[in-house]
Amino acid sequence: MNKILIPVDFSEFSENALEVAAALAKRFDARLIVLHMLGLSEAVLTKDESQEFMEAQYYMKLAKKRFDSFLDKEFLKGVRVFETVQNYKDFNEINEIVKEQEIDLVVMGSHGASGLSGLFVGSNTEKVIRTCEAPVLVIKKRRENFEIKEAIFASDFEVENISAYNKALKFFKMLEANVQLVYVNRPNQYFRSNQEINDQIELFMSVAHHGDMVGEDKVSILNDYNLEEGIYNYAKTVNADIIALPTHGRKGLAHFFKGSISEDIANHADLPVITQKI
Repeated sequence: MNKILIPVDFSEFSENALEVAAALAKRFDARLIVLHMLGLSEAVLTKDESQEFMEAQYYMKLAKKRFDSFLDKEFLKGVRVFETVQNYKDFNEINEIVKEQEIDLVVMGSHGASGLSGLFVGSNTEKVIRTCEAPVLVIKKRRENFEIKEAIFASDFEVENISAYNKALKFFKMLEANVQLVYVNRPNQYFRSNQEINDQIELFMSVAHHGDMVGEDKVSILNDYNLEEGIYNYAKTVNADIIALPTHGRKGLAHFFKGSISEDIANHADLPVITQKI
């Protein structure tokens, strides 16, 4: 891992993401690229050139000043940090920086106060996840000593998810974390018999490992009323430190997180989540 991108708005949530990114940078001797997006309105950009230039300069200087205090953190000591200010219309365009800078990981801070649906669907975090070609690590609360020992990878184990599966395993191997694989069976149109599930998983593993099946790739099959509850209930049961998910760019996390969830699950949905676009 060489480059980690952290989009920030100078909030507490951004600082939480920055602290985690710093811990990863120290472990892998990676560089941090801290990005602030100005988001200047069309009203500013359609003024005459001299006025536009002066206002843009003002906002750039203001952002630079905020960087001075935001990056003055003890946990950044010894870390190579590069700051950049861009004017983008929306968070979808972060993927352009990911490609240009050859970013290995994006770390974003987000809040979990409104539950999983409110956290992801329609948010800036969701826009990044939907379009970003690099893995996106979402941090929902401060993690002073970021360490991953137990991870879960949740999937429907369709063959299209193999690339995300392999990337998740590679990431967790670097962190020396134990990975548990999870399939959640639900009593609706997604319901499958045990035989159907086992056949699907066997096909998935055979293709993923080129026919060389390994014992540790056993998948835990759970029964629950919806995907969110199944994943988080299992995460709590095994004391997982992080959840990994594949996500469709065309649907984003809405493909995985939809439907209502209980208030208890919403309030405890504070584990880090790492996603990889299929």
